[in-house]
Amino acid sequence: MTGENRSARDVTWGIELTPEHPPDRVAELAALAEDEGFDVAFASSHYFNRDPFVVLSRMVDATDEIRLGPGVVNPYETHPVKLAAQTATIDEISDGRGVFGVGAGDRSSLSNLGIERDSPLRRVLETFDLARDLWDGETVTHEGTFTARDAALNLEPPSDRIPVYVGAQGPHMLRMSAKHADGVLINAAHPADLEWAAGQLERGVAERPVESGAFESLAFASVSVAGDEAEAREAARPPVAFIVGGAAEPVLERHDIDRAAASAVSEALEDGDLPTAFGRVTPAMIDAFCIAGTTETVADQFEAALEHVDGIVVGSPLGPDLDDAIERASEALARAIDDN
Repeated sequence: MTGENRSARDVTWGIELTPEHPPDRVAELAALAEDEGFDVAFASSHYFNRDPFVVLSRMVDATDEIRLGPGVVNPYETHPVKLAAQTATIDEISDGRGVFGVGAGDRSSLSNLGIERDSPLRRVLETFDLARDLWDGETVTHEGTFTARDAALNLEPPSDRIPVYVGAQGPHMLRMSAKHADGVLINAAHPADLEWAAGQLERGVAERPVESGAFESLAFASVSVAGDEAEAREAARPPVAFIVGGAAEPVLERHDIDRAAASAVSEALEDGDLPTAFGRVTPAMIDAFCIAGTTETVADQFEAALEHVDGIVVGSPLGPDLDDAIERASEALARAIDDN
């Protein structure tokens, strides 16, 4: 399917590609996603994987129209001015297809690097405010959660406005994104979580300045799709384990996830025993934190999710076979839109 053949309903199709694979392989997947009708591809950012901006440069070369950007980087591992320059470079070499996915980062991963995640909401807001000024050609001095003195970029991104998407899960970050950013990447897959998030976003949109323009909410959802339901659910175990390990108490309660079972997963992750952690993921955890199953099952779950968001970013693990999963995810999105 291609973007031109879609339903008249305006639904954004996004995909997260993880640089756990070599850059050329990720570029191949981005090209396939473009062929399958996806609008935007995010390269995820984790210190233990390949550099997302290097990978994005390969994705640029392999594609023609799909929008591209990091999803999501954080302003703790890398200075915000540097992030603005890197994103502007992707926008430049892609002839204006850049997007900026930014968030507070994972607390446990930052802790591994000896980084304290202080004032996350302010730091994220200050980061993209500063980036916008730099992209507009301004010289910026900033004293806040970080420092920049007489900073400017030696390039002009072709986009009139590079869209900023904030990775968010908690109420304050959700409301801030709706008030100030161009879009939000909601770290959730289940309709109950997305409905709750939509309520928070409504509060932020109510305070959004008119001149800020339209705002877009996207579910940044863990998805695993395959021809065999059991294989799809098995592939979902690793990402679900990490989601459970970082889930807040209210989220676990919302899905009636046993606290002891969740703690068992967290403890195994903290010990670095990944096989044990993945093995402790329960069916209820997969149901709560991943859209997993066959094309038909996933289409039904996409349809339910789209009751609360403007689009879906199909995230890790995608499925046991990546090429097959991208094609199936495209088909599932088309079915969900046609049925909605």
